Amino acid sequence: MAGAAKILVVGPLGVGKTTLIGTVSEIKPLSTEAMMTQAGARFDALVDSGKTTTTVALDFGRITIDGALVLYLFGTPGQQRFLPAWRDLARGALGALALVDTRDLASSFDALGNLEELGLPFAVAVNVFPGSPRYPEDELRSALDLLPGTPLVECDARDLRSSVRALIALLGHLIDTAPSPSDGAALTERA
Repeated sequence: MAGAAKILVVGPLGVGKTTLIGTVSEIKPLSTEAMMTQAGARFDALVDSGKTTTTVALDFGRITIDGALVLYLFGTPGQQRFLPAWRDLARGALGALALVDTRDLASSFDALGNLEELGLPFAVAVNVFPGSPRYPEDELRSALDLLPGTPLVECDARDLRSSVRALIALLGHLIDTAPSPSDGAALTERA
């Protein structure tokens, strides 16, 4: 596979989207982090008391896979109130990597629902935080209501190899679910 692809990195507030993009990007990532404010606290559930910033527009990074495929990674804001920005970022995306946190799986439902609504193929990566509970794959699939073909992997967004493996799982899924050449019209419509 050669060329370039736009990939979204999605998930709830504090799940590690900015961290994952910063970990894998071969360029200095663009980040639109802003200080969290009291006004925003009315709308945004804080994941932990140590979080002081949040993405307000997007994160951007680039990684080359196997020397031939360039992935342009666009991290979305985690709050549902930024859904209009989400939809804009999704235009032209080939797929998405959805990060989830086992300490609060329910916070991922909006992001997964948004991907389904957009019809965007995705893989799910469970970002393993220190001390976070671990569950068997079948329990996670059931809790997240994932279709059988949706890839589900573990990753540590702080670790390059682990994060790249999550992206490769997404790429494998995109290849497996790509329209056949005779369905070229469907591919053109999605772009």
